[in-house]
Amino acid sequence: MSSGVIRSFIAVDLDDTVREAIAGFQRTLTATGADLKLVETQNIHITLSFLGDVVVGAIAEICRVVDDVKFHPFEVELKGVGVFPNMSRINVVWIDIVKGSETLRDIFNQLQPGIGRLGLRPDDRGFSPHITVARVRSGRNKDRLSKIVLDTQDSEFGKMIVEAVRLKRSVLTPEGPIYSTLHEVSATKT
Repeated sequence: MSSGVIRSFIAVDLDDTVREAIAGFQRTLTATGADLKLVETQNIHITLSFLGDVVVGAIAEICRVVDDVKFHPFEVELKGVGVFPNMSRINVVWIDIVKGSETLRDIFNQLQPGIGRLGLRPDDRGFSPHITVARVRSGRNKDRLSKIVLDTQDSEFGKMIVEAVRLKRSVLTPEGPIYSTLHEVSATKT
């Protein structure tokens, strides 16, 4: 990490039950022998906005942007498996969010103007609600990986209630990233 900057993103953390279900699926992916970099179980989350390297002085302002987000507790349901960019060239394996994606998109839309006002580049790709579970490093055993993705495309990974949005710090290490929470905004209870 460069001095004076913090690599950061805004996300929703998953509960332990959902993470364990996803970890089971990751074990199935690993069994294909494909060349994968799995997302560490403790790091699996829903990214709302990746901010990248942010100067330390801007963190307090980003916290205020996060504080301005308004939402009530809501349920997300994780079901289905997909890939980016497509089945003939798999770079990423992800899990779909079939319930709660509208609220996640609304939170994303609330965040973007504030992020832009801070001079940070808003995510111009828009928001695609999903959870990245693995990155594919090469074409090794691609056919086996494709078959598992097709066979599990309707798998269910659980439901959870979202009650917080968090500004997270990511410290890159040779063993993988280490995430910590810098700030949190809680859902408005009704």
